[in-house]
Amino acid sequence: MSMVEVKVPDIGDVSEVEVIELMVKVGDTVKVDQSLITVESDKASMEIPSSHAGVVKEFKIKLGDKVKEGTLVLVLEADTTTVAASSASTSAPAALAPVVAVPAPVVAPVASAATAALAALANPAGGIPHASPSVRKFARELGVDLSHVAGTGIKARITHEDLQNYVKGMIAGSTNTNGAAAASKGGSGVGLDLLAWPSLDFSKQGQTELLSLSRIKKLSGPNLHRNWVMIPHVTQFDEADITELEEFRKQANDSFAKAKSLVKLTMLAFVFKASVAALKKFPAFNSSLDGKGKNLILKHYYNIGFAVDTPNGLVVPVIKDVDKKGISQIALEMGELSAQAREGKLKPADMQGATFTISSLGGISGTAFTPIINAPEVAILGLSKASMKPVWDGKQFVPRLMMPISLSYDHRVVDGAMGARFSVYLAEILADMRKTLL
Repeated sequence: MSMVEVKVPDIGDVSEVEVIELMVKVGDTVKVDQSLITVESDKASMEIPSSHAGVVKEFKIKLGDKVKEGTLVLVLEADTTTVAASSASTSAPAALAPVVAVPAPVVAPVASAATAALAALANPAGGIPHASPSVRKFARELGVDLSHVAGTGIKARITHEDLQNYVKGMIAGSTNTNGAAAASKGGSGVGLDLLAWPSLDFSKQGQTELLSLSRIKKLSGPNLHRNWVMIPHVTQFDEADITELEEFRKQANDSFAKAKSLVKLTMLAFVFKASVAALKKFPAFNSSLDGKGKNLILKHYYNIGFAVDTPNGLVVPVIKDVDKKGISQIALEMGELSAQAREGKLKPADMQGATFTISSLGGISGTAFTPIINAPEVAILGLSKASMKPVWDGKQFVPRLMMPISLSYDHRVVDGAMGARFSVYLAEILADMRKTLL
């Protein structure tokens, strides 16, 4: 038997993360790759796996500690054969199993009187509120001083829900639990004069059941809320004729099947390439606003995120450098990332760096929807279920396979005319992919 030290592996482009959960205890027997602790950064919550198998003898960290790559987590008692067998597998950085990725936020410009009033609350405080990095970052984006927020978590820890409730109270023109004065309804204030969120005892009307939101939804909810409130969304609806493209896709898949290839092309893979062509023609869609909202940061790389439905909620893996890859390679990477997402095995790096996102509901149903922009991106494309429709060709109505597309864009960056032109051009490319060669 020997004593083995288990350390934090490579955790991507973050310097420090906070320990928010201990998943094993002293005396437990653990296996290789079994999750030991959960840590949280401002971008993701992730589980740190064990590099060896054995019995936990001693913990070197505790809840709330900040750790980084190389930090000693615990000491295991492992036999010699286990150590030797696992040494090869630990020569490379251990893979992280993120619970959820939260889109990397950017401090957006004040978009309304509401956010202006909230920003005015940020004042230095004597004490240091107990909150995770993601909560602190969310508070900075909203301009909220955490010293004014009462925490309801363990050891008075401030949660996302506490911060949301505080903001709702400020918007309603009330006073928070710590006695901070609310903005005046008659003055500059928040100015919305909204009623407080209704709190009712639904059980008086009939039987009820309380279900806890999944961790993914709890973490992504505040980001979706911020994006919807702070970004002036406009959604352009259109249709793309994919009749010939769908026929080509089927023929290509038949050829791959005969050759016993693992490649299986989906329509989404073609939309990736068509989107890159549109992004190159309209570069404002492949940009981000700077922190002050006065300049555009144009990106000359094309990383496309795509929403994946998992048992715990939606996650958004990212395919990098789509402009440099063929349809087959894109399809393979999409399949691999989708499988990892459903198994909860995506790494933080797999969900970072997107410049444009696609959300497809084509495999389910629907004719159109309004996708929410994933800040700091400025646009997102939604795809709905394609259907055969009669289309006038100048002489007669002919059956064509039409796919609805829903393009949401940030109206601070993209005006209506540009949004319509982007949508029209994207539909033209999908109708004839040969145009990407011009």
